[in-house]
Amino acid sequence: MPATIDNNQGMDPNPKKMWEPTDLGKKEMEKFRVHVNHKHNLTLANYNDLWQWSVDQIEQFWTDVWEYTNVIASVPCTGPVVDANVPMDVFPTWFESARLNFAENALWCKDPSKTAIIATGELQAEPTRISYAELYVRVRQCAKAMRAHGVVKGDRVAGYIANCPEAIVAMLAASSIGAIWSSTSPDFGTIGVLDRFSQIKPKLLFSVNAVVYNGRPHDHIQKLRQVLEGLDMVEKVILIPFVPTQACEASSVDNGITWADFLATSGEQPSSATSPATQDQELIKFEPLPFNHPLYILFSSGTTGKPKCIVHSAGGMLLQHKKEHILHGNLNSSDILFQYTTTGWMMWNWLVSGLTLGATIVLFDGSPFKPGPAALWDLVQKEKVTAFGTSAKYIQAIQDASYYPNQHHKLEALHSVYSTGSPLKPESFDFVYEHIKKDLLLGSITGGTDICSLFASHNAALPVYRGEIQCRSLGMKIEAWTAPQTPVYGLSGDLVCSRLFPCMPVYFWDDAGHKKYKSAYFDNYAGVWYHGDFVWINPNTGGIVMLGRSDGTLNPNGVRFGSAEIYNIVDTYPEVADSLCVGQTLKDGTDERVVLFLKVDDIE
Repeated sequence: MPATIDNNQGMDPNPKKMWEPTDLGKKEMEKFRVHVNHKHNLTLANYNDLWQWSVDQIEQFWTDVWEYTNVIASVPCTGPVVDANVPMDVFPTWFESARLNFAENALWCKDPSKTAIIATGELQAEPTRISYAELYVRVRQCAKAMRAHGVVKGDRVAGYIANCPEAIVAMLAASSIGAIWSSTSPDFGTIGVLDRFSQIKPKLLFSVNAVVYNGRPHDHIQKLRQVLEGLDMVEKVILIPFVPTQACEASSVDNGITWADFLATSGEQPSSATSPATQDQELIKFEPLPFNHPLYILFSSGTTGKPKCIVHSAGGMLLQHKKEHILHGNLNSSDILFQYTTTGWMMWNWLVSGLTLGATIVLFDGSPFKPGPAALWDLVQKEKVTAFGTSAKYIQAIQDASYYPNQHHKLEALHSVYSTGSPLKPESFDFVYEHIKKDLLLGSITGGTDICSLFASHNAALPVYRGEIQCRSLGMKIEAWTAPQTPVYGLSGDLVCSRLFPCMPVYFWDDAGHKKYKSAYFDNYAGVWYHGDFVWINPNTGGIVMLGRSDGTLNPNGVRFGSAEIYNIVDTYPEVADSLCVGQTLKDGTDERVVLFLKVDDIE
C-alpha cells in the first residue's frame, strides 16, 4: 500500500470545492460502477474503489469497457485479453483474437439528419456542416481513391494540413484500409515537417493550399514545395482548396492532384455536402485488423534530437478514448464536442474519437482571438456546444484580457470545459466558475502524445476541487514515486504508471531492438512507465496537482519542487509579463541554486 506522508510541501490537502455533480445515478461512471458490481458480485462503494479494482483486475476491467462502450468488432475476442504478468516493457499484445477497424467504429451512424462535423475558421461566414451519411460517402470515395493509387495496409498516409473536414475524411479512409495516418499542422516549419515525415516515408501527402491566421490568408504552397524536396518517396500530393481565394492548382507541385480530381479516381460521382447518401448504398470495405494494428504515428517534441515516431494502435486508441469520452466525460450521441486544436496536437486525435459516440464534433482553424476574444465563445454559443476543450494558456489569456464569457454569451448548453497542455492554475479555476459558468464540470486533464490520451482526467461523477485534476483515470495505475517501488500520497514525486494499459505505443517507428522506446519510458524505473512529470496526489481528495516536468524539477539543498509552484506565485503579480524559473548547478557540482528570470510589464 502507498505510504501516507504528512509533509505536503505547502500543498493544500483541503482545497475549496468548486463544483459537485447532481443526479449521480444518471452519470455513466456511476452506471458503470453499478454494472461492475452486479456483473462480478462486488461491493465497490465509490470511484476510488472502482479505480482500484480497474488497476488490480485489468483483464476484467478492459473487457467490461469493451462491452459497455459497444466496441464494434468483426471478430470478437474469444481468447485472453492480455497476459497481465508480462512486464510493461515487453510490448504486450491486447485482445489478440479480436479483429476490428477504427473507421468502422467512427462511421456506424449513417443518419442523414445527424450532423457529424461542424467546421469553421476566421474568415468563414457560415460553418460547413457534414452529416454522418455524407461523411460515410466521402470516406468511401476517399478510400477507393487511395486504393486506386496503390495504398495498402501498413502504408503511411500523411497530412500537412489544417483542421478541416478533409483531414478527418483522409484519416478515416486510411484507417479503413489499414494504412497509418500521421499529420502536422501548417504552422510547422519545413525542417520540423521533414524531421518527422522523412522518417516514416508516406506514400500520399494531403495538404491545403493556404491557411488563414490573424485575419489574413497565408500561402502554403511554397512551404509544401520545400518539404517535398526532401520527401522523394511521396507518390501523390493531394491539394485541398482550403482557402478559396488562393490558387490551388495541381501543377503547382510535383505529383500534384486536386482533392476533387483525387476523389474522382474512386470511380464515384461527387456528392453534395448537403445531400443525403442516396447514391448506391455500397458499404465501405473495412479491413479487419488486429487490436494492436497501427492507427496513428505521432511525434515527440524533438528537444533531444529528431522527434521520436510514436506508433499508436487502433484498438488502444478506440478503447481508451471511448472510456474517456463516455465514462469520464459522460458524453453521448447528443453531445457537441469542440476541442480547440491543430492537427499537430494529440487533442485532434482525441477529438476525432468523438465520432465513435455518434456525437457532433466542431473544427475551428485559425486564431482564437480574431476578430477578438469572443471568437471561440461566439462559436460555443451559436452551435450550442456542450463540451469545450482548450488549453490552460488560453484560459489564462482571456483572464488577463478581462474577458468574461458569461457577460456576453448564453452558455446554457455547455456542461463541461476541458483544460490541458499545461497545469491549470488555482486562480484559473476561480475565473472559470466566476466568469464562464458556475454549474460546470471543469476538467483539468493530463496525459500526452506518448499515450495519445489521459493518465489523470475529468470525472462527471466527482466534485471539482480548486487547483486539482479530479482523479486518476480508470485502468491507469499512476502513482507518485520518490524511489523505486515507493509510491506516496501527500508528497511530491515522479509520475509513473506501474501496470499495463492498452494505449501504450505499440512501438517507435524505425527503432531497432526497441532501444529508444525502452530508454524513453523504462530507464528510470525498471519495468515501470516513467512519464517525466512531477506530481502531488492529495490523500484526502484523490486529486492530482501537476508540479512540472521531472526533468525540470528543482532540487536545491535536496528539497525537490516543481517550477509550477514558483510560477503560481509569480503570476499573481500584474507587474510581471513573463517569467522563467530554472535550476543552475553550482561550479563544484555539489548542489544547485534556483534562478528566476522576470520580464517586467510595461505599466504606466
